[in-house]
Amino acid sequence: MDKIWLQNYPAGVPSEIDFTQYRSLAHLFDEAFHKYAARNAFVCMDKFLTYGEVDALSRRFGAWLQGLGLAKGARVAIMMPNVLQYPVAVAAILRAGYTVVNVNPLYTPRELEHQLKDSGAEAIIILENFATTLEQVIAKTSIKHVVVASMGDLLGGMKGAIVNFVVRNVKKMVPEYSLPNAIRFNRMLSDAASLSLRPVELNHDDIAFLQYTGGTTGLSKGAMLSHRNVIANVLQNEAWLQPALIKEPRVDQLTMVCALPLYHIFALTICGLLGTRIGALNILVPNPRDFAGFVKELSKYKFNIFPAVNTLFNALINTPGFDKLDFSGLKISNGGGMAVQQVVADKWFQITGCPITEGYGLSETSPVATANPADSTEFSGTIGVPIPSTEIAILDDDGQPVPLGQSGEIAIRGPQVMVGYWQSPEETARAMTPDGFFKSGDIGVMDERGFTRIVDRKKDMILVSGFNVYPTEIEGVVAEHPGVMECACIGVPDEHSGEAVKLFVVRKDPALTVEDLQHFCKERLTGYKRPKYIEFRAELPKTNVGKILRRQLRDEKKAA
Repeated sequence: MDKIWLQNYPAGVPSEIDFTQYRSLAHLFDEAFHKYAARNAFVCMDKFLTYGEVDALSRRFGAWLQGLGLAKGARVAIMMPNVLQYPVAVAAILRAGYTVVNVNPLYTPRELEHQLKDSGAEAIIILENFATTLEQVIAKTSIKHVVVASMGDLLGGMKGAIVNFVVRNVKKMVPEYSLPNAIRFNRMLSDAASLSLRPVELNHDDIAFLQYTGGTTGLSKGAMLSHRNVIANVLQNEAWLQPALIKEPRVDQLTMVCALPLYHIFALTICGLLGTRIGALNILVPNPRDFAGFVKELSKYKFNIFPAVNTLFNALINTPGFDKLDFSGLKISNGGGMAVQQVVADKWFQITGCPITEGYGLSETSPVATANPADSTEFSGTIGVPIPSTEIAILDDDGQPVPLGQSGEIAIRGPQVMVGYWQSPEETARAMTPDGFFKSGDIGVMDERGFTRIVDRKKDMILVSGFNVYPTEIEGVVAEHPGVMECACIGVPDEHSGEAVKLFVVRKDPALTVEDLQHFCKERLTGYKRPKYIEFRAELPKTNVGKILRRQLRDEKKAA
């Protein structure tokens, strides 16, 4: 397919980017930390860290990790919300020559055990609030080194002590745990004061992140994102956003709202890494679900870039006081992770005066593959056009391109496309075409301008607030309940989260209740994966060979 989308690029946006300007993400960090040393880099709970401080702290932490004797490329996990230790840990791990494994801190022991075992992580930095989860599974994993952080670690003496006291004793947010060989974050920094970070020879092919994504088999897979992949996506996004960034009023330093979790690839690349590359200030929000507190936090800053998912945009526009904030500096509202609804986009624009520009991508594409022009004046309802150095093909079931205007599977090729799935050559082969396109599993239609609209999903994935949920995993967990004969789950429309999980169950035990299953799932599945609706049935629709027909259950719901 000719690159018909290039004719719709805004003025000044290049068709290609040069990702060879950085040897590695460590090189990018070195440059940014030196260039912006005096600038504030991150703020959380009113405590600012400058780029110079992030430089020093990450060097110290990286030197400590090297002192453990880990081999180059060893996997180090991070299990924290958006606190100041997160960006320090990411920089430390990458600069020391290791691979970051991002872990959702709300994972259950079952989910954490799989990810740690699969990745082979040897060290983890974890917020104490979630240490009890690690305690339950650590003996079954390769973890030998544990750094336990507290909310107040980097907030300064008195303030840090007060925050830790409130978190532990007033809000009771730290369940008891026992990790005898763990070291405290601040103690680790103190011990590392005399150590020096050894330079490590890193190149584009080294793996920077194992970014776990749902698996069709029920187990999540690690997308191997190389230094090349992530550098490319940082530079692609920077080039794409320029038309909005140079709009008046010009600002000396851009301020980003980092409310999406940094363990999610969208926030990691856009806020954490692009923010560092351009010397922005990131407002870290540990708990964006406290909407009143979130609005209060936003009232302190004049922010310019606001990446979010539909559910977050929607919650904020319905939070008292949000419409009173100062939006005069807002240049970019990035929508991603899930489809942004027209009604939400309209209300957001009405309140902020800044249209939501929707983009599209996946963990496997680091993540951004397409986006609407950053200087758009209205919401388009499409996922936009391929960003620089990126191609999109719309393929039929045989992997052949379909004519313009016809639907097919969206496939993506570009320097941001993953190396493959960690230790899963078969899954990698299934996901890639022979000529290097990644098959997304989403069904789209491209118009004559090169803009693409998503119309369906090829795989049985459910998208809950921007997180992938795979029915196979949910069904595998529910099937372990002794009262369940068989089960199936699908995604159903939900006004808050886009989609929600609906579970259909044939009972073995007639006394089994919805509450029984909800409790069972709560212990084994993190919040967004849990079924919101449960329906008991006498039987489930099946093929003649006995395979449960999820699509028939979906079609029933659509017809209802």
